[in-house]
Amino acid sequence: MSVAIRTATLEDEDAVLALIEELFDPPGARPPAYTREVGSRGFRHAVEHPDADVLLALDGERVVGLASVYADILSIRYGPRCWLQDLVVTSSHRSLGVGKALLDATTAWARERGCTHLDLSSGDGRKDAHRFYLREGMVRSSCFQRWIE
Repeated sequence: MSVAIRTATLEDEDAVLALIEELFDPPGARPPAYTREVGSRGFRHAVEHPDADVLLALDGERVVGLASVYADILSIRYGPRCWLQDLVVTSSHRSLGVGKALLDATTAWARERGCTHLDLSSGDGRKDAHRFYLREGMVRSSCFQRWIE
């Protein structure tokens, strides 16, 4: 399948927040205190911040996938990092190359900003996603998390 990749604009908010909901389906879960307003603030930050973007995959005019990306830290050991926070493809378009197109676009986005590496975390239960990341040449490491409320 051929999809077009472009950066999101503020007008894409409803489509993006609707697709983000698919991340909450099992094996995912809704983050504590997530609301549409929280999602809206995060989306607007990613679209408006110079070191962040939301990359959209389109099948025609329909948004079928997205990746939110952030050039977020300058590591002492590794140099500038790109963090891939959200990668989701709508269920009807999985296993058609959309995820690969988004991951490749994310890598290009990071390279354009001088990042030396791309990091992401993925929940333990997301076995299909883990197979995809490994197949695409990513290396498994570990990530720990603490919710601050």
